[in-house]
Amino acid sequence: MKIVILGSGNLATHLSLALKAADCDIVQVFSRTLVHGRALAHQIGCSYTNRTDDIRDDADVYIFSVKDDALATLISYVCRKGSDALFLHTAGSMPMTVFEGQTSHFGVLYPMQTFSKARPVEFREIPCFIEASDAQSLKTIRSLAERISARVVDCDSEKRKKLHLAAVFACNLTNHCYRLAERLLESEHIDFRLFHPLIEETARKVMTMSPKNAQTGPMVRYDQNVMNMQMSMLPDARTREIYRLMAESIHEDY
Repeated sequence: MKIVILGSGNLATHLSLALKAADCDIVQVFSRTLVHGRALAHQIGCSYTNRTDDIRDDADVYIFSVKDDALATLISYVCRKGSDALFLHTAGSMPMTVFEGQTSHFGVLYPMQTFSKARPVEFREIPCFIEASDAQSLKTIRSLAERISARVVDCDSEKRKKLHLAAVFACNLTNHCYRLAERLLESEHIDFRLFHPLIEETARKVMTMSPKNAQTGPMVRYDQNVMNMQMSMLPDARTREIYRLMAESIHEDY
């Protein structure tokens, strides 16, 4: 089974490396940014291009791992490459129907994880959510997913959008809170690494108990003296508003 990877970003890189490690036959990488496509292709040991006209037309599977706003345009071109091929994307927030009218066999393989090129991941532990246009396509996608992940779950587009939204809260917004904490510490020249045990314990707690039961701090008991004092210490109105809204949301949950 010959595979073409379309994209060279964080997710495309880790997915490609996982497929390669599982002995899948990746024959080409396409990337608008030639230097990134070349770097990924060299890691995999395949050809690369930044020209849509040069995308191979003999692959069995085309995997789109590009920005959401570039997906539809790229699909409209690439799906003309092979009518019998399977086309799938890896986006959490995009519906499977983005392929409708473009090809007969299509689907989704969404690995739910935060990816950075410089940081290795254990792909076998990453849940992969799959969906397909037909039974045979679903069988093929499941076979691919099970080669790289031990957690393969059927999931339709509506549920996957909710999953992605929840992941934004659990990961991206949480990480931004780490960044806000880091900025506060920078002004006092305090090493953010001192917060690693706190962050690790916060994460460990929600592995064994509900996040609702794991919540602590002045917002739970709504200690307004502490909260007002802390808000007065924040350096700008937007960060104070973030604090206030989060405090209200936490308090209302209890």
